[in-house]
Amino acid sequence: MAAVAPFGGGMGSSGRICGTLSGALAVIGFTLGKTEPKGRDHKLMWKLSHKMVTRFDEICTPYGGTNCTDIARINWKNHVSVLNFYKNPESTRKNCVQVIRETSTFLYDLITEHFPKKD
Repeated sequence: MAAVAPFGGGMGSSGRICGTLSGALAVIGFTLGKTEPKGRDHKLMWKLSHKMVTRFDEICTPYGGTNCTDIARINWKNHVSVLNFYKNPESTRKNCVQVIRETSTFLYDLITEHFPKKD
């Protein structure tokens, strides 16, 4: 959790790429990436990562882009806007919740499709 904490607010509150995508790719890398310098990435890592990025683009289409500023429509440097974002149930935070929900659901489906649980 600590390693991905700065992903919020569009990567370090910059308003850039949504941290949800970065987090999803981190999960794929953690699951399928090499674990030692001379090791190899799992053969599916790049394929699943590409699928995740493509689906994330689709998820974010209604918001006009994949940047935090497109989805949340907030200036993370403005304290009043940030307070409204978190405290007002009608704020654009609902956009973020929707993007997180759809992204995590797709990520779960993607991983379980290729690596089903073994009984």
